[in-house]
Amino acid sequence: MGPHPLWQLEDILPALALEPGRRVLDLGCGRGATSVFLARECGATVTACDLWVSVDEREGVFRDAGVERSVTAVNADVRQLPFADDEFDTIVSIDAFEYFGTDVHLLPALLRVLKSGGTIGMTTPGIEPDPYEADVPDAIWSLWGHEVAAWHTPEWWRRHWELSGLLEGIESAWLPDGRENWIRWVEAVQSVSGEGQAAVLDVLEGEARAQVGFVSVTARAR
Repeated sequence: MGPHPLWQLEDILPALALEPGRRVLDLGCGRGATSVFLARECGATVTACDLWVSVDEREGVFRDAGVERSVTAVNADVRQLPFADDEFDTIVSIDAFEYFGTDVHLLPALLRVLKSGGTIGMTTPGIEPDPYEADVPDAIWSLWGHEVAAWHTPEWWRRHWELSGLLEGIESAWLPDGRENWIRWVEAVQSVSGEGQAAVLDVLEGEARAQVGFVSVTARAR
């Protein structure tokens, strides 16, 4: 969807207090680029969890990257995670939380597997003003459709997490250069693959210029 996932992950790493050996749940990891990074660069033991990308495909990625001993691929629904209570030190979700994280029942189910004092961080597309407070411009709505209803401001996400009563030290913000990095990534993909991205670029550089970006939210479990 947005900028390269590793660019997004690097923006929230300082708040995650990752140390070698920490057990990390990488939620909505896709093909696993962020999981590889967390294992290689942070020395983490990673559970790479995704609902759609097959375990076999991700295991191939992890073997090719030489991290198969540090990363375990799992297919699971975030609402029914097959993990023990307090199993993880950190939960990370890069450009995936918009697909499930607006559900008010999600955080209690998710935070069950995070240790007290453990860290959680995510990035997700955002829009301002919030779609629940103002009409979404036609150009944005026509391109991304109902998915935009799950794009929110940093303030919305902070309050959403606060209402769970399960987190402290909540920090939410627009990612620095989030929209600009999104444009850079779309241009890079287009130059390599030849895929038509003109409509996305038109929106990001035009009507959405001051409205669309990426949001980060980090916190600690009580």
